[in-house]
Amino acid sequence: MASMQDHRPTTTTTSTSAPHAERVARLRDQVSGLPDGAPVRLAKGTSNLFRTRTGAGTLDVSDLTHVLHVDPDARTADVEGMVTYEQLVDATLPFGLMPMVVPQLKTITLGGAVAGLGIESASFRNGMPHESVLELELLTGAGEVVLARPDNEHRELFHGFPNSYGTLGYATRVRIALEPVRPFVRLRHLRHTSAESYFAQLAEVCTTRSHDGEPVDFVDGTVFASDEHYLTVGTFVDEAPHTSDYTWLDIYYRSIQRRGEDYLTTRDYLWRWDTDWFWCSAALGVQNRLVRLLLGRKRLRSDVYWKAVAFERRHNLAARWERLRGRPDREVVVQDIEVPVDRAADFLDFLHKEVPISPVWVCPIRQRDRTQWPLYDLDPETLYVNFGFWSSVALDPGEPADTHNRLIERTVAEMGGRKSLYSASFYPQDEFWSLYNGPVYRGLKQRYDPGARLPDLYDKCVRGR
Repeated sequence: MASMQDHRPTTTTTSTSAPHAERVARLRDQVSGLPDGAPVRLAKGTSNLFRTRTGAGTLDVSDLTHVLHVDPDARTADVEGMVTYEQLVDATLPFGLMPMVVPQLKTITLGGAVAGLGIESASFRNGMPHESVLELELLTGAGEVVLARPDNEHRELFHGFPNSYGTLGYATRVRIALEPVRPFVRLRHLRHTSAESYFAQLAEVCTTRSHDGEPVDFVDGTVFASDEHYLTVGTFVDEAPHTSDYTWLDIYYRSIQRRGEDYLTTRDYLWRWDTDWFWCSAALGVQNRLVRLLLGRKRLRSDVYWKAVAFERRHNLAARWERLRGRPDREVVVQDIEVPVDRAADFLDFLHKEVPISPVWVCPIRQRDRTQWPLYDLDPETLYVNFGFWSSVALDPGEPADTHNRLIERTVAEMGGRKSLYSASFYPQDEFWSLYNGPVYRGLKQRYDPGARLPDLYDKCVRGR
C-alpha cells in the first residue's frame, strides 16, 4: 500500500500571515479598550476543564482558529492558539504528519494544551505537547504581544508558560514540530492479573520501545479491576488486514477486554477515546446501542457530552436525585496524576483501597530531554505513569466534601509525583506554591502581568476565581 506521503498536498498554507497579524491586533485592541485595572479573561463557549470557572470572559478569541502553515519538509506547523487538535490533525495527516503528542479529546486547543499540559500514548517517547513547541507568540497580561523562544530574551516565559493556565498570557500563535505517520496502527492488548507484572512490562516496553521483537510507537493501558490490567501497545503499519470502527455503535474500551489484537486507521486511533469520553459516556446513558443508533456519529463526541455535564453541574440534578432517594452525598473525583513507575503499583493499590473508581486509565510519560519546565518539574531520567480516574465516591457521614481529593493530593506528593491542575484542586496555599514553584511563577507574573489583570494561578486552579 502506498504511504500517506506519496499523496501529500502540494500546498502547505491554509491562511496567510497578514490576516493573522490583523486578528492579533484586534485582540490587543480589546485589551486596550478595557477600563484600567479591569480583569482580562478569555470568552470561551466551551472548555475541557473540570473545575469551576467564575467571572465573565472579556476577550473574544473566536477568530484565532486558523492553521496558518504546514511545512512537510521542515515537519513544522504554525497554528493559532484556539485551533483544536481535531483541526490540526486534519491539516497535517494529508502530509503524512501529526503532532508529536495528540491529547485524546478532539476539542482540546493547542494553546490550551501548551498552557495546561497534555498527555497521550506517545508521551513515553515524546513527553507532553509543550515539549515539541519551537516558538510561542503570546499576548501578555500587560497587553503586549511577545515572541518567546527557548533562546531569546523571553526564554524564561517560554519555559515557564507550560502549566500556567492562561495566568501569564495567552498563546496567539504556536509553532510546533511534527512527526511522520503511517496509514494504520496495529494494537495489542496484553492482559496482566497483577499490578507488579503489569508495570514491569510497561517499564520494559517503554525502555526498549519494542514488544515481542516489534517496534512500539504508542503505549497506554486500562485497569478494570485489581486482577484485570491491560497494557495496550500500538505500532504504525502500512497495511491492515481489517480495521475496526469505534466512532459509532462499537465502544473502544470494551474492545480491550475482548480482542487481543486490533487495527485502526491512524486518524481513528488518535480519536479512539473521544467517541465515549474514555468511558464517561456511560453516565449519560449513551452506551446503549439503540441510543447510539439514534444519536448518530456526529453527536457521539466529548464536546457534546461536556455540554450535558455542564448543564447538570449548573443545576445539580444528580445530587438532588440521590438525596431524594436517601443516598449518601458523593464527592466528585476527576483527576490525572503522575508518579514514578517504581511507585505505580503502590499508587494503584492505594486507589483500589481508598478511592474505588473503575476503570482507570494508565499512560507512561518520560520527558524528551533535559529541558527544565519550572512550573511542572519532572525528573528527565525517570519514567512516570499517569493515572486518570474520573467518577465520584460516596462520603461517610460527617466527612468533608474534599476528603478523597485531599488524600490523593497528599499521597501523590509523598510518592514524588505531580498532579494536573485541569481539575479541581484543594491544596493549602503554601503547599501549592512549594509544588508548583512559587518563586519562578511570581517573577514571571511581575514581568509579564505587573498589573495582575490575569488571574493568579492559585486563585484560578484552587479558589476557582
